[in-house]
Amino acid sequence: MTDLARPDRAEVLEMLAAFGQRAAEDVPDELGSLELTWLIAEFEQRYGIEPDLDDEAFEAVRTVDDAVEVFRAAVLAARGGAVDGSTSDTTGTPADATGAAVTAGAARP
Repeated sequence: MTDLARPDRAEVLEMLAAFGQRAAEDVPDELGSLELTWLIAEFEQRYGIEPDLDDEAFEAVRTVDDAVEVFRAAVLAARGGAVDGSTSDTTGTPADATGAAVTAGAARP
């Protein structure tokens, strides 16, 4: 099972590096919509979790660090818990970079 601290920045950079066949250090911090869409699909394949991003939350993910926060929250929501340093709303639901609650979709087979 994947570590609760995952995905971390290095893993997200690794996933993005595969998009465009480049080195992780060549990945810019700012994400375009195509990169983010591809990154979400890659995350879903690796983790079997669909991050529940509405349009507002999707648009709020602009950097690698934003993506790390959203994906960590999705992993935590899927596992029903949180770890120290995670973001959550007042109900304890993990939140994305904008503070919006993030829930995990159905796990993929």
